[in-house]
Order: sequence, then structure tokens, then C-alpha cells
Amino acid sequence: MNKVMLIGNVGKEPEIHYYEADQCVASFPLATTERGYVLPNGTSVPDRTDWHNIVLFKGLAKYAERYIHKGDKVYIEGRIRYRTYDDKKGAKRMATEIYADNLEWLTAPRKSSDMASSENTPSGQQVGDDSKLPF
Repeated sequence: MNKVMLIGNVGKEPEIHYYEADQCVASFPLATTERGYVLPNGTSVPDRTDWHNIVLFKGLAKYAERYIHKGDKVYIEGRIRYRTYDDKKGAKRMATEIYADNLEWLTAPRKSSDMASSENTPSGQQVGDDSKLPF
């Protein structure tokens, strides 16, 4: 079974790419942090932050384009994928990505003038396959 569940903060605005009519893909980095602690002998273990490359397709990508922003806390459920590619210099590179199947927005609604109304804020909304999407 290939299943990944992450709760973390969005590292930058999602990058959205449209292809074939109205289909799109979104990607963004997600930071997850394990809190530090102190061992019984007094040794301090610092926080550890890991960065994950999240990839969303179709309806999830449109949801991210509309609602997800840098700093938002989200729950991601999906699967891990590895791919190789050639960089600009022709060297082989490997990328590890999380292909999201479900996403839940955990951030409280923003209090800003750029939000048209409170009904446009999906606080705590879970989004999964396209049959459950709000649009």
C-alpha cells in the first residue's frame, strides 16, 4: 500500500499550469515539523522540518488555485511518487512528490478585503475526488 498523510504549512503560493482545455495541475511545497524535546539527561533535540513537493490534479488543483495560499495549514492525503528528469545541464535528477488524493484546508478564514464574502472561505472543508468538489 502506498499512502501518505501529512499536516503542514504551505511554503509558497501554488503554481498552476493549465493543459487540455480546462484541466490543470497545481504544485507547492509543504513544510512538516516534528517538535523538539529534551531528553531525560538534559540533551535538547531541536525541531526538525521536512519539505515535501505536493502535486494536485484537476478539481483539487482548481481548489488550490482558488483557496490555498502561502502559510496556510493543510492536511494532505495521497501517495508518494518518484520520477527522474534531466536538468538544464543534462544531468539526471530525481524528484520525490506527493500526489494528493484528498486535501483539507485547516487554516481559519482570512479577515481581508480581497475575500468577497465569508461564504467563499472553505474553512475545514475536505476536498477529494472530483465528485465531491464544490464547483
